[in-house]
Amino acid sequence: MSNSRNQYDYMHKASMYDLLANYYKYINPNLHVMYYHKHLRNLQKAVQLMRSDTVPVNPETARPSMLRFLHASPNVKTVDIYLNGSRVLRDFDYKNNSSHMQLQPGKYQVDIYPAGESVSTVISKKVTLQPGRVYTAAIAGPSAKLQLLTFEDRPQTPVGEAKARFIHLSPDAPAVDIAGMNGDIIFPNVSFKQATTYLALMPMNITLEARVAGTKNTVLTIPDIKLEPNNAYTIVVVGTAKGEPPLEVLLLQG
Repeated sequence: MSNSRNQYDYMHKASMYDLLANYYKYINPNLHVMYYHKHLRNLQKAVQLMRSDTVPVNPETARPSMLRFLHASPNVKTVDIYLNGSRVLRDFDYKNNSSHMQLQPGKYQVDIYPAGESVSTVISKKVTLQPGRVYTAAIAGPSAKLQLLTFEDRPQTPVGEAKARFIHLSPDAPAVDIAGMNGDIIFPNVSFKQATTYLALMPMNITLEARVAGTKNTVLTIPDIKLEPNNAYTIVVVGTAKGEPPLEVLLLQG
């Protein structure tokens, strides 16, 4: 069976499961979740076939890429996200992060619309995924200057160890130092849109502080972060420093 035929079948199944997910959304949450995940799986397969129709197979570039999305814009409501014209996330809300999608390496058109709409995008951008790489694409910034920021994830860790990095995604917060509670600085002078490198750490429970860079002024306490062995973590600050929603932390795997 040709790729185009397979792609059609996957899109047909995705549409069917989308209808079922919508039908059960308010009357049976368990069935809603089950059909929505089937919808996503079939969409991912269709998107992969889109890439294989246009990109020659090369053993050196055959390793799949991984991509997830994070909604970190504090004053943008729910959105729908499309890859190459196919919807992959629906009703994606502030502070949500998706699971990683496995995709063929290459260039993808990302279009993000207000949820339920498909006329005017809030973000339209091409992203390039390299073979074997893992990425987080974050919706960030105020609504007037919305951006899609792409960060490379490095989830591999040495056996028995943990590691963590920090990403600053609060649009109005100053540059910050991330430090242990009443202790030394771990990640210095991190500004909006910046991501630190990963830092290897012993598995532990730790409380951190976000301080205005170069000062002792704490703007946010980050309590009880549990770092487990053989895991990588991304600590993301979101929200606003001078309004609502307030500053808070998201802890992501990877």
